[in-house]
Amino acid sequence: MPRYKLTLEYHGAPYCGWQRQDNGYGVQQALEEAVRQLDPSVEKITAAGRTDAGVHAIGQVAHLDLVRAWEGFDLAKAINHFLRRERVVVIDAAAVAEDFHARFDARARHYRYRIIQRRAPLAVQDGLAWHLKAPLDIDAMRQGAAHLVGHHDFTTFRSVNCQAKSPVKTLDFIGIERSGQHIDIVLRARSFLHNQVRSIAGTLERVGKGVWTPDRVAEARDAKDRAACGPVAPACGLYLERVLYDDVLTGQGTVSDGMSDSGAK
Repeated sequence: MPRYKLTLEYHGAPYCGWQRQDNGYGVQQALEEAVRQLDPSVEKITAAGRTDAGVHAIGQVAHLDLVRAWEGFDLAKAINHFLRRERVVVIDAAAVAEDFHARFDARARHYRYRIIQRRAPLAVQDGLAWHLKAPLDIDAMRQGAAHLVGHHDFTTFRSVNCQAKSPVKTLDFIGIERSGQHIDIVLRARSFLHNQVRSIAGTLERVGKGVWTPDRVAEARDAKDRAACGPVAPACGLYLERVLYDDVLTGQGTVSDGMSDSGAK
């Protein structure tokens, strides 16, 4: 059976996360039900990562097997037709090798956590970012983030419900970008623990507000205790931005300024 790689975009708010669940409606279920309109034999669609409830994606990757061969453009168009009532779309579809695996072949995953810092409430971007009214010290946040880059035990920054066998991960990159009212925390690693990105974002918010010193991030890391973590940032600001499958990774082991500061108040 030919195998296909799908690149997906979805708004996480209506869903209980990526995974099909008995007590909620997941993105996986929406996509599988749409694909079965084309090929009833499809049993399961596998994704690169299981995003949580309310988390968005602009570059999620999944794979599936179909009975017949499709041109990528035609497959994406056909699936999107049956997704038209959902907040999920197929951006791209392409035939891949029969042994391609969206999860296990991934070389790196990019996440973006979006903060909008302003006094006025959000209208257009409500539900798409963490709204904070108080100013944030971006330089202090970058100093704090530097303590998390590299190979560490991230017990402090993972959910108590995390099912990963080990809390030890290598965080290749953290970039903090600021443009006007937008502050983005960009992270890259081969894999992440459950709630790791949101825990890091919430901790760096404490640093940005001056509640924590940058060095306290290192203390929290070394504590290897969930109780030492800052608050978990809301799901609405988190995006699975991109999944890489090639062998070339650049900028490892760095904290980046990202975009230049442009005077956000």
